[in-house]
Amino acid sequence: MESLRSRMTGILFQPRATFKEIDGEFTKPGAIWKYILPLAALGPLAGAIGRLVFGKRIALTTLTNPVSVTDAITWGLIAYALALVSVFVLAQVISLLAPGFGGQKNDVQALKVAAYSSTPVWLGGIFTIHARLIIVSVIVSIYGLYLLYVGLPILMKVPQDRAMGYIAVVIIAAIVIFLIVTAFTTF
Repeated sequence: MESLRSRMTGILFQPRATFKEIDGEFTKPGAIWKYILPLAALGPLAGAIGRLVFGKRIALTTLTNPVSVTDAITWGLIAYALALVSVFVLAQVISLLAPGFGGQKNDVQALKVAAYSSTPVWLGGIFTIHARLIIVSVIVSIYGLYLLYVGLPILMKVPQDRAMGYIAVVIIAAIVIFLIVTAFTTF
């Protein structure tokens, strides 16, 4: 598999060509998780550092008192675990829904779509270092929905005439997963 940086660059700046390339690759889940693990850690790491330096968050502001190292690490570990679980759950949703829209049920292809379309979400997680930058994180994360739009029909082999319905349902599921993870990590 390509290097992490070149794969990220391809996904972000040439998504259609990159998803077509990914579709032809025989990849084991472990290789995909090697892509996921470091990127999914960015947001939790930035958020934990932000809590240590700037304090605990309430809405889009921070309290003046930084949290303890233990609290920051605990929050970071919980946020990291939820990031990993969310990509797994999204992959399962993608795979389970595909046959209903004329596509193929394929857990590895679904994991590819879930992982690579989550790239901007994980990169945008860097902005969670401070509460006032979280809106930047959300804006950057929206690009992940476009990546789902591009990658789903290619990797899951959904016919063009049924692709929009499939994409819409998966995007709704992705938003719900994102909101649930956000609800659990805003403490």
